[in-house]
Amino acid sequence: MCGIVGYVGPAQPSTRPLDVVLEGLARLEYRGYDSAGVAVVGPAGLQIAKKAGRLENLRSLLAENPLPDAVSAIGHTRWATHGGPTDINAHPHRSFDGRVAVVHNGIIENYPQLAAELAERGIAPVSQTDTEIAAHQLALEVAKDNDLLAAMCRLASRLEGSFTLVAVDRESPFEIVAARRNSPLVVGLGEGENFLGSDVAAFVGQTRHAMELGQDQVVRITPERVDVVNFAGEAAQGKPFEVDWDVNAAVKGGYDTFMDKEIHEAPHAVSETLRGRTTPEGNLKLDEMRIDEAILRSIDKIIVVACGTAAYAGHVAKYAIEHWCRIPVEVELAHEFRYRDPVVNEKTLVVAISQSGETMDTLMAIRHAREQGSKVLAIVNTHGSTIARESDAVLYTHAGPEVAVASTKAFIAQITATYLLGLYLAELRGNKYVDEVATYLEELGKMPHRIEQVLDHEDEVRALARSMKDATSVLFLGRHVGYPVAMEGALKLKELAYIHAEGFAAGELKHGPIALIEENLPVFVIVPTPRRPLLHAKVISNLQEVRARGARTIAIAEEGDTEAGGYADTVFWVPRTTPTLMMPLVTVVPLQIFASELAKAKGYDVDKPRNLAKSVTVE
Repeated sequence: MCGIVGYVGPAQPSTRPLDVVLEGLARLEYRGYDSAGVAVVGPAGLQIAKKAGRLENLRSLLAENPLPDAVSAIGHTRWATHGGPTDINAHPHRSFDGRVAVVHNGIIENYPQLAAELAERGIAPVSQTDTEIAAHQLALEVAKDNDLLAAMCRLASRLEGSFTLVAVDRESPFEIVAARRNSPLVVGLGEGENFLGSDVAAFVGQTRHAMELGQDQVVRITPERVDVVNFAGEAAQGKPFEVDWDVNAAVKGGYDTFMDKEIHEAPHAVSETLRGRTTPEGNLKLDEMRIDEAILRSIDKIIVVACGTAAYAGHVAKYAIEHWCRIPVEVELAHEFRYRDPVVNEKTLVVAISQSGETMDTLMAIRHAREQGSKVLAIVNTHGSTIARESDAVLYTHAGPEVAVASTKAFIAQITATYLLGLYLAELRGNKYVDEVATYLEELGKMPHRIEQVLDHEDEVRALARSMKDATSVLFLGRHVGYPVAMEGALKLKELAYIHAEGFAAGELKHGPIALIEENLPVFVIVPTPRRPLLHAKVISNLQEVRARGARTIAIAEEGDTEAGGYADTVFWVPRTTPTLMMPLVTVVPLQIFASELAKAKGYDVDKPRNLAKSVTVE
């Protein structure tokens, strides 16, 4: 979850190393923000500054106590795992001899044993972190041969868990060494300078040339070189790539919050996810396919594994894939999947959905699935991510960076991607003809404009949200594809406004939840299209039931639905979609806007809700 930045540059010491690292940390602060710190190396040796709280606290500290000019620097924004968010527990951590400093993302599971070894040598930690233990152990290793790269290889081979470790050595100021296992790390390639980051956002303002690192690899960057080896110290290769978005994508662009910006980027995210998806012959294609078509034709079950918002995208996928492909689809929370002895085999396709591609629960789920013989297809937003690399096929959402912790455009892009997957499988397996798939793709291509139509009326949604700032509970009801939208709407309120919110299948109302209905309780109802008359009639009945008991009813309904307009206190209209399976792409947008505005009305930080971080990279 933490943000990591590294920089090594020209021989002449300057403020540039610190400036680059602070700029990168500002772009990565969404990954972790309970403390921040930097270490610089130059003529004055190794110097560290760190502070609990937001990055601004560190900037204030540096303004009062400037660090000396340097030739290299590393930095870190933290989301606490071992030890509370204090100055002492903040990264970087200095070794007992003062020689090396380390920043770390992840969890070192065998740190108690490593700490016991240090205790035998009389080395006692001053913090509560597993990271400090790694710093001390690295210092012992580097003292053996004065080779930071070799020392990191030896240390990484001993560590258990998930980690990215980045280290500097006061005796070797023109190099930074980093190791990764199950945790993100990318290299930025410059001219006479090089960069490291837990995300390309760390250095996108400096270069668009980057390199992916593989699992269990160690990298050394100097101003002129990038060397990659495996944990055994053997030469290895990174994978160069070009960053396809610019620095402007990581700033707010005139919006009050990143979340507002990203809600408005949803049409573009859908367009980009759809772009270039057909071959010259008109067949659908994915980004990376390493599964034989014969295997995909033989699968008899699909299991979607995901967490949080991504899991709700998976629930939408279930409706679409089962309808188009006639394959049973199960949706599993990734953190439960491998612990319940799931029934998976070589005829099961596991679909992993993750915005970051680094969600640890989902990563461990796909590893378990592959051990059982299943093929894995990943739907992710981040090129070079661990889940993408470890899957047999990849469908990228191309939504661009999503900075706000609460997912918006990435969720809509994930749903779009699951439609593409369903159509791809339907075409491959003969459930749909090429011309039928082309018709669906044409309709999907109209969705960006339809989302824009919803956004044209956002002021009405925001006004309602402000009028409800004192609400303490909100319920959401939906049926069919409206059900996962209801759950997502509730999750957004929980994440951002810190109030009780629940999403229910509307048919469950009389089986218990109706007991919650009381005077003026806000109830959102996602109304199906009147073109599904039986389904529509049942939800209209639910709308009447809650209104009769005094609830304040808010409907998300298709334009022209006179019944919804007659039974709801407030209606937010969405354009007609064909097929109706695609309604979530427009019905979820008012709920995202509502949650954002209600949180702002309550005075909360919309982009950085309490206790949450963007990427959950530990189990």
